[in-house]
Amino acid sequence: MPEFSYSDLLPTAADSTEYRLVTTDGIRVEKLGDRTFLMVEPSTLTTLAETAIHDISHYLRTAHLEQLRRIIDDPEASANDRCAKTPEPLL
Repeated sequence: MPEFSYSDLLPTAADSTEYRLVTTDGIRVEKLGDRTFLMVEPSTLTTLAETAIHDISHYLRTAHLEQLRRIIDDPEASANDRCAKTPEPLL
């Protein structure tokens, strides 16, 4: 039987993603007994979800766009790499 070897499913790395603040409305920290909780109003979660869906539908991250630009600029990249339409063969 092979020896067990653990590895992280989703290893973390340095995060260079640029974030923006959507809102601070409806968010508070509340201490209950000896525990501290982050309290978020349902309307704040709705605003966050609406903003996220809009952004996912319409924007790409800068790092992703830069990666696509490097592929397009790469002289060794194939038409397939560039997602370019290849000419139809003549019959």
